Amino acid sequence: MPLPTKIHSYNVYYGEKAQKFAGITEEVTMPDFDAITEALNGAGILGEIDEPMVGRFGANEIEIPFRTYAKEVFQIMEMGDAISLTLRISTQAMEQSTMETAFLPSRIVIKGKNKGISYGSVKAGAGAAPTVKIEILYFKIEVSGTEEFELDKINFVYKVHGKDLLAKVKKQI
Repeated sequence: MPLPTKIHSYNVYYGEKAQKFAGITEEVTMPDFDAITEALNGAGILGEIDEPMVGRFGANEIEIPFRTYAKEVFQIMEMGDAISLTLRISTQAMEQSTMETAFLPSRIVIKGKNKGISYGSVKAGAGAAPTVKIEILYFKIEVSGTEEFELDKINFVYKVHGKDLLAKVKKQI
């Protein structure tokens, strides 16, 4: 199994089939997923415990910055439309036995709603840095063809490393 070492390259695509190039971006910061919690305290407990609810997370957003104003960027800036973005990633890796370089595919799928736009700035000889802010309703990470994380807030899906962590809950309700 190759040892992943760094992201070599990636591109951003939009649309359900992820076939349309979304524009040039430099760095996309991945979202944090903070579980919704409730404080638990009382008799028999020494202090307070913040008990996380499995599969329930607070509001999540991601900002996708682009280099310049391009037609493709404006196509994903429409308010009210569902947005589907896919980051296709090539991860550089090292074969542990031979030390040769290998490349592993990964994919991140983000679906949600546009919740903000920044048009950046204009400066001669520099990028404009327009940004689209997306409220995340669906988020999936695949590494080398294996689903490692999937959260679908609308359709009650929460999976980690292929395991449906809400399977028992769905059977009970």
